[in-house]
Amino acid sequence: MTKWVYHFGAGTADGSAAQRDLLGGKGANLAEMAALGLPVPPGFTITTEVCSHFYANGKTYPADLEPQVEAALTRLAEIAGHAFGETNWPLLVSVRSGARASMPGMMDTVLNLGLNDETVEALAKIARNERFAYDSYRRFIEMYSTVVLGLGHHEFEDALEHYKAGKGYALDTELSAEDWRAIVATFKDIVEKATSRPFPQDSRRQLWGAIGAVFSSWMNTRAAIYRQLHNIPENWGTAVTVQAMVFGNMDDQSATGVAFTRNPSTGARELFGEFLINAQGEDVVAGIRTPQSITEAARRAGRSERPSMETALPQIFAEFRAVAQRLETHYRDMQDMEFTVERGRLWMLQTRAGKRTARAALKIAVDMADEGLISREEAILRVDPLSLDQLLHPTIDPDAKPPILASGLPASPGAAAGEIVFDAQEAEKLAAAGRKVILVRVETSPEDIGGMHAAEGILTTRGGMTSHAAVVARGMGKPCVCGAGAIRVSYEDQSFSVAGRRFAKGDLVTIDGSGGHVIAGAVTMHQPEVTGEFAVLMDWADTARRMRVRANAETPADARAARRFGAEGVGLARTEHMFFEGERIVAVREMILADDAAGRRAALAKLLPMQREDFEELFEIMAGLPVTIRLLDPPLHEFLPHSDAEIAEVARAMGADPAKLRQRARELSEFNPMLGFRGVRLAIAFPEIVEMQARAIFEAAIAAAAATGVSATIEIMVPLVFGRPELDFVRAQVAATAAAVTQETGLSPRYQIGTMIELPRACLRAGEIAETAEFFSFGTNDLTQTALGVSRDDAGAFLGIYSQKGILPADPFVTIDQEGVGELVRLAATRARAARPGIKLGICGEHGGDPASIAFFESVGLDYISCSPFRVPIARLAAAQAALGKAATSTA
Repeated sequence: MTKWVYHFGAGTADGSAAQRDLLGGKGANLAEMAALGLPVPPGFTITTEVCSHFYANGKTYPADLEPQVEAALTRLAEIAGHAFGETNWPLLVSVRSGARASMPGMMDTVLNLGLNDETVEALAKIARNERFAYDSYRRFIEMYSTVVLGLGHHEFEDALEHYKAGKGYALDTELSAEDWRAIVATFKDIVEKATSRPFPQDSRRQLWGAIGAVFSSWMNTRAAIYRQLHNIPENWGTAVTVQAMVFGNMDDQSATGVAFTRNPSTGARELFGEFLINAQGEDVVAGIRTPQSITEAARRAGRSERPSMETALPQIFAEFRAVAQRLETHYRDMQDMEFTVERGRLWMLQTRAGKRTARAALKIAVDMADEGLISREEAILRVDPLSLDQLLHPTIDPDAKPPILASGLPASPGAAAGEIVFDAQEAEKLAAAGRKVILVRVETSPEDIGGMHAAEGILTTRGGMTSHAAVVARGMGKPCVCGAGAIRVSYEDQSFSVAGRRFAKGDLVTIDGSGGHVIAGAVTMHQPEVTGEFAVLMDWADTARRMRVRANAETPADARAARRFGAEGVGLARTEHMFFEGERIVAVREMILADDAAGRRAALAKLLPMQREDFEELFEIMAGLPVTIRLLDPPLHEFLPHSDAEIAEVARAMGADPAKLRQRARELSEFNPMLGFRGVRLAIAFPEIVEMQARAIFEAAIAAAAATGVSATIEIMVPLVFGRPELDFVRAQVAATAAAVTQETGLSPRYQIGTMIELPRACLRAGEIAETAEFFSFGTNDLTQTALGVSRDDAGAFLGIYSQKGILPADPFVTIDQEGVGELVRLAATRARAARPGIKLGICGEHGGDPASIAFFESVGLDYISCSPFRVPIARLAAAQAALGKAATSTA
């Protein structure tokens, strides 16, 4: 018989932390904590295998699941001393989701399950607190009705707010037991009117309704979006944990909270978190009430007048701090913990590896290695390479000192500017149109996940450091300011007001997630640097990795950024990007319009000094590191105007005949330019282009060497070849130009000539091509297009559908298609090495900055990867993780 249910509690457990795939992160860690003897309310976990069965069999359960659940309820009753469904002394439970990967707030939870009209009276007598019992009952009705019965959350909130307004109450804590009785009656009426049935009173029916709802929430929209954003496979499923309730809202010696063993924003080694006295856990994370600091130091830093847990509940605080330290030492990682205090007794409800910012992840990894808790290799593997992107973008210039419009909590560091929007869907729409937005909400909810991802940053007027907005923003690496209470948001008016000023949708603001500030307009930003723990971990990664890391760069700014981020050369300088400005585009157009080689040479002569200057600066910046220069690649028609108005304007500026310009544009027009007259085909048809570019390269290298005292390392790359004859032709042109420059200058620049492998035929003929080529650089962008027969520009209409339906595991233009494109790369590498042992092999497509693709390139044994300058640190870390034998993993 398959075991579907695993128990935990009273110092024992069926499972352990090692069974995350089966029990989900929550269930596995509860089992682990119980086995460690920590104060964990007893319960049981229904496995992720049941979730798989649920979806594979029309949302039904295995036949033997119900008796196993009943047996688990019996065991739970034995530990607790009272039973689920018992009317005199009811055992209440929570029903929570728990996937193997943390997905905070994405799936559903039901608390206080087992309450009904009878058991609420019993609870009131046992607790000697009628107000607590009916407060718990109204919470359960609202939560069960929205999660299980599908009613709108707003219906209950509107009814509660209407009642409070009628009584003159401002806070929920002002309501008496009689008030909560009235609210319960109102809530039950809402349910009956909406469903034509009374609120369910049978506890077993409640339980199975909640279990089904949690399993169903695995496929809800917000969970699906979160999985897509974080590359979590749909087939993992979620477990369901049923656990005895403990109550933080029983009296003033009761509390609930969320805490981290280290600061998740900075990584500082300090207990960090928030709690509320006389509350349930949802109150803390939902931002309904303003939480209090866990530690006295945090209270003072936040200038709060409300007591910290350290002073309000000193004995409990000391016990909790000891448990927190034990958990961090046991798991050897920063922990995110949920806890409840029930009448002076501490209960641990959850622990998991805490979500953290990239800066915190780096500091925690380096500190833990220095503390001897983990090794340097483990520290390298602890940081998600993609999370480094958070550190590679501007922050507010510390010298700018802009006037602060409003302040809140520094929930997720970094800075962002954009148009304010008040709706998540609007944020998605505007971001898709290329506009930068700041999502402003009173408080975010899991339904806002898409807009939060699309926005540059998030601003909320309520909520704390562990609110939904804060946790999700940190996980995404988005700047976030929470709890900016001075701001008054009007969704109806699509505006917010603060300090006598009104800001409407579309107005520009800047948020500083590091300082917790909101600023009107745009602010000067400070460029990032690789310093501190960032630099330390990068040094460790550089020691561990095998592949070299270069950058795709053709401008001085990009080249300098690449050096700043640790690039070991230029892996791709796209010369066509140098042709689109000012006088250059005019000279290119003159070349295209020329009637013969002499005319083309005359136009190219104007470009020569410009190209030479470009290359000279690149060589000087790289100071002897390799610089791979790709010869002209794009179709010539890209340099010409197309509309009649553009043609007339260009013709007037050039003093050319508009008719001739129009005719030439028509001649060069192609149905499929990606596969047309471009790349090496231009070099063969117009060898004078190669001569000009080669001369510019060699003369620039000579000048740079004279200026720096360091010889340039030149690599000339011929694009789009499909066979050796093409490369032989271009090599001869380059060699002839090199000989001419040597004769003129008496200096002989050393260079290598190679090719970009971006066609399937080139992969198949790699052995033959390698007889001429001294290096290969795989252009995986075009190789993906030509191998899959998919246009990168048009694939957006269907690639998402392919990923959703499991036809492709990921977008092949983001993560390399290992089975197809990857197989071509592996085949070409094998054949090239057979023909030319020691041939240098690299990759310069977008995949050079993707950690999953980098792990594949390590398996192929490529010598280097090249990516955009701002992804160089990502590639350095990913290459180290690949060399250590593991795919990039993350706790950040």
